[in-house]
Amino acid sequence: MENYEIVIWLEIHIRVKSQTKMFCSCRNAVALAPEPNIHVCPVCMGYPGMLPSLNENVVKLWVIWGMMMNCEVNKVSRFDRKSYFYPDSPNSFQTTQLYEPIVWRGSVKTIVNGEVREFVIHHMHLENDAWKLMHAGGKTLCDYNRAGSPLMEIVTEPVFHTKEEVMEFLKELQKLMRAWGVSDADMEKWQLRCDVNISVRPQWSTELWNRTETKNVNSFSAIGRVIDYESKRQIKLNKEWKEVEQETRWWDDDKWVWNTQRSKEDAMDYRYFPEPDLLPIVLEDEFIETLRAELPEFPIEKRLRYLSDFGLWDDDARILTADKKLSDYFDKLVELTNDPKKSCSYITTILLALLKESEDIQDIDDLRFEIEELAEVIQLVNSDELSSTNSKIVIEKLFQDGGKARAIAEENNLIQKNDLWALEAIVDEVIANNTKQVEDYKAGNENIFWFFVWQCMKASRWSGNPKLFNEILKKKL
Repeated sequence: MENYEIVIWLEIHIRVKSQTKMFCSCRNAVALAPEPNIHVCPVCMGYPGMLPSLNENVVKLWVIWGMMMNCEVNKVSRFDRKSYFYPDSPNSFQTTQLYEPIVWRGSVKTIVNGEVREFVIHHMHLENDAWKLMHAGGKTLCDYNRAGSPLMEIVTEPVFHTKEEVMEFLKELQKLMRAWGVSDADMEKWQLRCDVNISVRPQWSTELWNRTETKNVNSFSAIGRVIDYESKRQIKLNKEWKEVEQETRWWDDDKWVWNTQRSKEDAMDYRYFPEPDLLPIVLEDEFIETLRAELPEFPIEKRLRYLSDFGLWDDDARILTADKKLSDYFDKLVELTNDPKKSCSYITTILLALLKESEDIQDIDDLRFEIEELAEVIQLVNSDELSSTNSKIVIEKLFQDGGKARAIAEENNLIQKNDLWALEAIVDEVIANNTKQVEDYKAGNENIFWFFVWQCMKASRWSGNPKLFNEILKKKL
């Protein structure tokens, strides 16, 4: 890559998590329906003479999402028709926004290689999804369940130069969408997919050279491979003094091969014109400010707060903020314990491991115990009533059967004894029964000290406080 600069920008398609479709009351195809063509009506099937009716809740989600990307909300936006004929389009056109999108000029912050970076959004526009084609037995079958589902398309500026920047940006977008429930953004379910535009130029150049657009890439790893493969291909062409053809391409991630789809169209090829069946979207100031007041704390701001205020490790802050439910759970636990580091440790090292291994409990909302019981475990550890080893046993039992933390600890003889008189008696007995080891210790063999601690714990049936045993033994020996 030496002497060359990679320039990348993205067109990101996101399936909106609304109850109904964009222009009708049919159920929105957020996930795959059990059967084809069960969530359809004459409007989304493109019957002649059927008029669309814009979904108000979808507009709210669009505006909220624009605000979460720090975009300017346009008080007046309009729809356009993008005319093209393809078998997956029931109307032979797509309703979209070319000239006056609902939001524009925004930015998203994220952390790349330990540095806070900000990447610029050009605009976001609205459009409806096409139907799904299935090929079987030499025939093509049409499933209209997805037709008319609301989509957001985010177009970035050409501000990315490495695949790491692209990856972190997309992961931050995904967390933002899930934070407010705008979309689940599951790439495996095609709820988020990317068109990756790549151009390569010499480092001395400031102009954008010819680029290729790779359509509908739907996994982070595949996006990384597309960037690696295409940037190397274009650099090779430049070194051979060959021109990069501007075209649309498709990446087969199973075979790691390209397929050229078509030369890249210009806007005129789609014959855009104002949508005659929809009025402009006009947003009042009160509507916009009401939505702005309801915005949650951004995941990146929460992550930076965890790093600065709580002193968490970067990996822990990243894990906690990857899911809004998890970060909300952590925030509530910290309120109860006033111990962010231990709260983080018990969630990331014990609770998440139990969730991962469980077959019937997959979500933090499905836990069989109240958050106050996990806080009680941490308080018992902090007060030296429960060892860190035994605390894991208590949490495992809470996870399996629910109940009360202290009751579980007491029933299973896990509470540590802090009675100094009783512990001193055990220490005296251990010293009296191990005179040779005492002589060795006093002769300079300090490593044998832990033998005495172990003997004391054994004599107390593992219920004595090892910290107190340690202090008493040092005094007695």
